[in-house]
Parts: sequence; C-alpha cells; structure tokens
Amino acid sequence: MALGIKRLAWASVEIPMVMPKPDLMPLTGGYRKTPVLQIGAEVYCDTSLILTEIERRHPHPALFPADVAGLAPAVGRWSDTTFFEPGAGLSMGLNKDLPEPILKDRKAFFEFMDFDELERSVPHLFDQFLAQVALVEAQLADGRDFWMGERVTALDICAYFPLWMARGNVPGADELLAPFAKTAVWRERMAAFGYGTPSPMSGAEALAMAHRIEPQPGTGVTATRTDFNTGDTVTVAPTDYGAVPVRGTLITLNHERITLRRQSDATGPINTHFPRAGYRIDAA
Repeated sequence: MALGIKRLAWASVEIPMVMPKPDLMPLTGGYRKTPVLQIGAEVYCDTSLILTEIERRHPHPALFPADVAGLAPAVGRWSDTTFFEPGAGLSMGLNKDLPEPILKDRKAFFEFMDFDELERSVPHLFDQFLAQVALVEAQLADGRDFWMGERVTALDICAYFPLWMARGNVPGADELLAPFAKTAVWRERMAAFGYGTPSPMSGAEALAMAHRIEPQPGTGVTATRTDFNTGDTVTVAPTDYGAVPVRGTLITLNHERITLRRQSDATGPINTHFPRAGYRIDAA
C-alpha cells in the first residue's frame, strides 16, 4: 500500500506459504515473516522498518509527516498486536479445513495462540477484534478522509491491514463490519491507492541481484546503554512470534535499527536490517 500511495514500481517475488522458503532464507538468515524488502544487497525485515526505508528513499508524498512521526510506531504496535492477533485467531479458528501443513506451520509460528482453545475462544476473539474496529470508526467519526484529516499517512496503513486480513480470511467478515459505515468508506478510499506497479521476479533473480551488488557500509554502534560493539557476532530475533534468531556481524546499532553483515553462497555478502523496537539482540 505504501508503494501504491507513492506510485512506485517494484519487483514482486512470491514465496511459499509455509516453510521451507529456500529463496528467502539466504536473504534473511532465518527470519521468516512476510513481507521482506530487498534493494540490491540490502534486506529490510518487518513492515515497520520497510515503511521507514521506503519513506527515506522516496519521501513524497510523506507517510511520516512531523505530526505523526512519533505516533506512527505506537499505532503500528497496536496494529501488530491488539488488532492483528484476534483477527489472526479468528482466521485460524474459523477455517477448520486448512491443510495440515499450514496448520502445523502456523502452530509453530503463532506462538501467542493456544490452538487447543481457539474454537472456544471465538466469541472472545470477535469481541476483541470488533473493539479495535470501533476505535477506527471513532477516529473517522467526524467525516475526515483519513486518520489525520485530509492526507493519508502511515497511520492509515497500520489501521487498514488487519481489516484487509480479516476480510480475506474470516468467514462473514463483511457482515460483521457492516455497522461501521465510516470505516467502510475509508476502506474503499484506501483500496483505491492500489499497490504501485509490480512486475514478477523469480527468487533466483532476487538472489542473483544480491550477489552482484556490494552491500553498503554500516554506521557503527551509536545507541546508548549497550554493551555491543561494531564487529561483534550477535543474533537478532523478534520478541513477539516467529522468533527465529538470525546470526551475523553487527555493523549498525542505533535507536531505529539493527544491521547485520551476513554471507552465504547464494548471496555473497549482504546486509540484513531489523527494527530496534520489538527485536532482541544477544551475543552469539
């Protein structure tokens, strides 16, 4: 959606729904969440950092204007947890005919879910999800076009994607959302931005791109209150779910991001970037 708002062209590499993901793992070092943004030999993990990097490279129109720069990470955290998690629970709990490989994969991935309790939890999950939709409706109650008024920002993207996910995966979601009229109008306005101009690319082509381009130098360790130094061998993993540690050499650590220099036969030397918030760094 950010690519659509900024009208950017990009290459789309489709990956398997479940592990193994042989063309992705060399780029991420084991990090398995989707999406991942690759620009040459730079690989950006987690939507929050991807949005920040797209904004840095293509600042207009701004997704992080001054009045939302500090608010966006907080709304993003709400979107990723309080809003997304009950929607994901409904998606798994109400689709009982999912193939066994998908169920097995998601049980290992969604560590916050008790799959044995999902069916009994459905009424609770509906309540929790609709409580968040009500917050979206309240934000739009005065008839504004977007969350901050007349212009779209990263806040709109954060609020939109759990609704998009639920409408695609929760049976009866459209009827469930019907009472939220302002939200419905805003959803259509958001959908109209589209996704930019994608073109297909194979996983092999993405790996070859990483191999032929030199990674950028790091900026060193500038974060305060840290015992880590540039050149340390460390592991990085998300603190919520899908917590697979990624091992590499630390080349950047600040309050925004962690960057590891890694190398594989498939990619040559590459940089794998993670957000600082929501990610744990440990000595390897």
